[in-house]
Amino acid sequence: MSTQAATAERTVVIGLEVHVQLETDTKIFCGCSTEPGDDEKPNTRTCPTCLGLPGALPVLNEGAVEAAVKIGKAIDADIPETTTFHRKNYYYPDLPKNFQLTQYDAPICQSGELEVRVDDETRAIGITRAHLEEDPGSIQHAGGSIENATHTLVNYNRAGTPLMEIVTEPDFRSPAETRAFLAKLEEVLEYLGVFDPTRDGSLRVDANVSLVPEGDVAADGTITEEALAEANRAEVKNISSHKGAEQALAYEVTRQENVLRRGREIEQETRHWDEARGVTVSMRSKEAEKDYRYFREADLPALAVSDWKDRIPIPELPDARRERFREEYGLDREAASKLTSTKEVADFFEDVATEFDPELAATWVADNLLGELNYREMAITDVEGRLDEFTRLIELVAAEELTVKNAEEVVLRQMLDEGDDPDTVIDREGLGKAESDEVERAVETAIDENPDAVADYHEGDEGAINFLVGQVMQSTGGSADPGQVNGLLREELDG
Repeated sequence: MSTQAATAERTVVIGLEVHVQLETDTKIFCGCSTEPGDDEKPNTRTCPTCLGLPGALPVLNEGAVEAAVKIGKAIDADIPETTTFHRKNYYYPDLPKNFQLTQYDAPICQSGELEVRVDDETRAIGITRAHLEEDPGSIQHAGGSIENATHTLVNYNRAGTPLMEIVTEPDFRSPAETRAFLAKLEEVLEYLGVFDPTRDGSLRVDANVSLVPEGDVAADGTITEEALAEANRAEVKNISSHKGAEQALAYEVTRQENVLRRGREIEQETRHWDEARGVTVSMRSKEAEKDYRYFREADLPALAVSDWKDRIPIPELPDARRERFREEYGLDREAASKLTSTKEVADFFEDVATEFDPELAATWVADNLLGELNYREMAITDVEGRLDEFTRLIELVAAEELTVKNAEEVVLRQMLDEGDDPDTVIDREGLGKAESDEVERAVETAIDENPDAVADYHEGDEGAINFLVGQVMQSTGGSADPGQVNGLLREELDG
C-alpha cells in the first residue's frame, strides 16, 4: 500500500454486536438462578447443564423467548415461522462445554431498525439480526490488565445466563453515534422490562471498526461488502458502557489512522479495550465464520414463534410516549425527553400531572428532582419508595404553604441528603410560609430602615427594589413569596 493511498480521505465505518443480559429468574437452559447472592462464592450457582457435564440436557427458558419477541417487536424486526439453535464451537476457558449454544441461520429476529437522534438529526440504524444465546462464565485477570496478569481465574456462576445479541449493520460513521445508539437501545430495553442496567455486565459491546476510502462510499452512504473486506477491520471487545464505547472507538479510529499514515495495512484482528489505560491491545487474529464450525443443536427442537408476535404485548415505547407528552401536556422537546428518559420517571411524572398542573409537574420532576438526583449521581429508582413524599412537597408549593425558593433550596435537598420527609424538614427549619401581616410588617420595616435604597428606586434604579426584596426575605427567614414581596414594595413606594 502506497503512502498516498494510506493518507487518502477515509470514512469511519462501525458496526456493533450488543450483548444484552435478559431479565429472567433462571438461566436460559437450566433452572439455576440468575440472581447473584450476597457474598456469593465463585462456581456455586451452577448445575450439570450450565457446566456442560456429560449427559446433561438443555431445556429452553420460555421467559427468554418472550423477552426476545418483545425486543423484536420494539425494533420492528421480522420474526420467522421457526427459529433454531446451533452450537458455536471454540475453546476458551470461560466456556465450560467448549461450545456456545446460540442461533445461526434462523435467528428469532431479523431485519429490524432503531431510530436515534444525533446532533438534531434522526437516523435509522439497521439491525441485521437479534438472537438468543447463553452467556459464558466470567474471567478475572489477577494482577491488573490482560497484558500483565500473573494468572487468570474463571467463575462459572454467570454461565448460561440468557443473552440477546443484537447485531447492527455497519451504519455508524462516528464513535459519538454509537454512544447515542446504545443509550437509545438501553432506554427501549428498560421500557420493555427485559433488562436491568444496574446488573454487572448487563450490557456488553463488541465493535467492528474500519476506515474505508471515501471513493468507496456511495452517495446514499452505503458501502459494499467488497469495500469493507478490502479495508479490513478490527474487532474491539470488552466495552461495557455508552461512554466506554465512544472512548474505545475514538482511540481505535485514531490508531488505525496512524497505521495508515505510516504506509502500513490494517490487520484484521480482535483487540481488547483496556479501560484503565484507555487503549486497545491486540488479543488474537480475527476468526472467520468457518472457524466456529456451526452445527444444529440436536437436543433442542425447532421452535415455532411466528404467532408469538401477535400474542405478546409490549408497552408504549419511549419515542411514542415522548410525542404523547408533547401533545397531551404541551411540553417542549427537551422537557419531554427528560421526562421519558426512563419508564420510572415517565410514570412518576404522569402520576404527578394527574394531581397538579402539568407545567408545575414538569418543572418539579424534570428540573428540580432529576437535577438534584443527577447532582448526587442518583436515579429515581433510588428514591422510588419515597415518591409520595416528593408529591407532598409539590402539594405544599402548589397550595402556597411553602415558597418555591425554600422548597428547592432547602426542603428538597435535605430530603435527599438526610432522608427526611418534607413536613419534618419544614418544622425543623421553621419554613412555613409567612402570614400576610408578617410580610406587610417586614415590607414597612425594610422601607423605613433603608432610605437610600428608597431614594435610588425613586430615581429609576431598578436594582434598588431587588435589594429591598432581599431585606424582606432575610427578615422573614425566606418564608415570604418573592413575587408577593416585590408587588407589596412597589405598591408602598409608588403610592
